Formats: sequence, structure tokens, C-alpha cells
Amino acid sequence: MRKLIISLWCAFSTLFPLSMHSEEMAQTSKPETFVIVHGSTGGGWDWKTVANILEDRGHTAYRPTLSGLGERMHLAAKDIDLETHITDIVNTIVFEELDNVILAGHSYGGAVITGVMDRIPERIKHVIFLDAMVLDDGMSMLDLNYDWMQGLEIKNHQIHFNWLEPEAEYPKDVPHPVKTYTSPVSYKNPAAKELNVSYVAFIPEGMTKEERAKDSSWSRAKARGWTIRTIPGHHTIYREKPNEFVDMLIASISDRNTQVEDIQ
Repeated sequence: MRKLIISLWCAFSTLFPLSMHSEEMAQTSKPETFVIVHGSTGGGWDWKTVANILEDRGHTAYRPTLSGLGERMHLAAKDIDLETHITDIVNTIVFEELDNVILAGHSYGGAVITGVMDRIPERIKHVIFLDAMVLDDGMSMLDLNYDWMQGLEIKNHQIHFNWLEPEAEYPKDVPHPVKTYTSPVSYKNPAAKELNVSYVAFIPEGMTKEERAKDSSWSRAKARGWTIRTIPGHHTIYREKPNEFVDMLIASISDRNTQVEDIQ
């Protein structure tokens, strides 16, 4: 009987080797919970593909849409500010009873996740700034004073950025609540500053790493001892190369605040 069992096991191992799908097994062996925060004018719709890939690999992914944007654009109101958007994400985490969250924010989402870190650091395992704004305590988005922030078109308490395409079909980017850019963020909780954070800079074609590193958000990330990663591509590279992007997200989870730069 024992010889029969061994023979059957050997036959099974030959047909289905343990090395089969070893990469997929490694990726799904430790399921993580991701909460992804979109950028200005966007919505959770923009991260559907990335979320689906994460879930296909055994993880859980939330991609909430911030108040007044995406499918919630009908709720746009003059009183929506940065604190509103921070509360959107805090409440998602609290009401879904999430812990050990991998919190990721893209672009303007960096301002939002900064406030989330400050509010509920005990719920967060790791933070990833995706080509995102890094603000000090008391700063607002407009305090970054980027060139593209000059002469913003504001109508009905909304910013109408020049990349909007009003005639495009849904889903699409929509006007953004202006008070989210003028209200300051809180980043003073000592526990928030102990979290391990990855800052991922997207480097578009034609730009060098040295040029990209001049950005003030990069400088603040470096000063805080966060891990600096780079990925080649423009500001929405996650749309064109979602699988590679997810590889980077998963790899970032092991980052520790060690002042190591340019991990790819």
C-alpha cells in the first residue's frame, strides 16, 4: 500500500509540479487589503483595472470615490473641502471594519491620505504615495504653488482643469471642488509619522531622475526617511501598464523607512 501511495504521489507531482504558478502563489500567499485614493477630478472608476488585478492575485481592493467626483458628482457642493475627502476614506475604513490597510493615494490623493494617516494610523499597515502630493502639517494643495496651479479656472466653486473633456462620454474626469485645494491638512500625530511609507515618482519620457527629484514632494518624502521608488511613465501610467503597476504596489509593501532611493 505504501509503495502504491508513493507511486501515485510521484505521478501526481510529475503532472502538477509544485513549481507550477509559483509566482502567483507567492503573490497570493499573504492577502493584503488595499484602499486606493484617486486624484483630482477622478473617481474610483479610474482604478477598476488595478483593483481587479489585485483581487485576481488574492488581495482585497477598495477604490472609493471622493465626494462630489465620479459617480458622486451630483453631490458636488461649495462646502466640500479636504477634510470632507479625508472623512470619505476614514469612514470607508471604519465602516468596512478594515485593519492593516495598505493605503495608496495618487496625485491629489496624497493630500487625502496624509489626513487619513493622521486620523487613524492604528488601522494602517503601509502607505504608498503614487506620484502624489506630500504636504507638511498646515499646508494646503495651493501652497505647493506648482506652475499648473497658476490661473486656475474656477466656476460655481469648482476647478475646471484644462485636461477636462466636457464632450467625452462617461466615465470621465469632472470639475473638482475648489475648497479641497485651499483647506489645510493636519499631519501632527506622532503615530502617523512612524508609519512606513513608499514614495513612488513616475518619470515620464524625456525627464531624468535628477530633474524629477527637484519636486518639493520628493524632497519632503526624502527628508522624512521614506523609501523612494521610481517607475517610468507619465502621470497615469497605471492605465497603460496595470500589471507592472500592481507588481510595484505589492513590492512596495516590504519597504521600510531606510532612506533607500530609486528602487525599481
